[in-house]
Amino acid sequence: MSAIIQAKDLTRRFGELTAVDHLNIEIQPGEIFGLVGPDGAGKTTTLRMLCGLVEPSGGQAVVTGHDSARETELVKDQIGYMAQRFGLYQDLTVDENMYFYADLFGISPQEREELLPRLLHMTRMAPFRARQAGRLSGGMKQKLALMCTLLHKPRILFLDEPTNGVDPVSRRDFWEILYQLVRDGMTVLVTTAYLDEAERCDRVGLMYQGRLIRCATPAAFKSELEEECYRVTCPDQRAAKTYLETLDGVASAEPFGAHLHVFFSPARTSVGELAASLDRQGLGPAEFSPLSPSLEDVFILMIRKQSAVAA
Repeated sequence: MSAIIQAKDLTRRFGELTAVDHLNIEIQPGEIFGLVGPDGAGKTTTLRMLCGLVEPSGGQAVVTGHDSARETELVKDQIGYMAQRFGLYQDLTVDENMYFYADLFGISPQEREELLPRLLHMTRMAPFRARQAGRLSGGMKQKLALMCTLLHKPRILFLDEPTNGVDPVSRRDFWEILYQLVRDGMTVLVTTAYLDEAERCDRVGLMYQGRLIRCATPAAFKSELEEECYRVTCPDQRAAKTYLETLDGVASAEPFGAHLHVFFSPARTSVGELAASLDRQGLGPAEFSPLSPSLEDVFILMIRKQSAVAA
């Protein structure tokens, strides 16, 4: 199957800053692909280059077989792009916002009257058609923004942190809508700051400082680690974290509530050696329990390792 979205050595520089550095990804039709990473990783710039909104400094973005920089209008006809701050008109009602965007997309009144009820039913927004956008909750505003993005029936949906600041129930509802769209044949590329949402994606790309560190399924991220993960309970968590990170073989020691999550290489150290080292420093007794790492654990580990390599 041919990729519907491709980034080929995609690069974008802003003066001395390289926001995206030789990015290579391929996304298949009908896939939900997530881009995750800390602020400044290059996620939004990547989306904007793929959509043809920012011209690459190097490389190529290809969407539905078209070069996003050179065939921008052909790409725009096939995609929907929902920015972090979508341009809703606060004084207009739900219906009025949708009519406005329908006019911008050149949708005929007949098409509009057929499409709007379906979108309102899918998002459960029908009871709020007469409410001004400024009086909607955060989750409802995102649903309205999504409906406006879908009016011209795009093949691909680009979403830039669409649920940022939205309550957990509304986030769940939003993702149920995305699943329905994918079942209907749409492809979704989403950036997110929520790692529970990354778990919902078919594949995930982890970005850091403009580079793609790894691309895999959420399960593969967790199952293919070289390091072992343990929950560590000890009297002085802060001092133990600082000390453990100096020891050979320890890749990461991060606080999680009343415990530490510690990753180490079993080829270079062991639970017994780490516990004894803590005892010798007066930081024991420490209790080590095997832990199945979360995606958050894995991403923090990978970013720590990448930072160490770059240092």
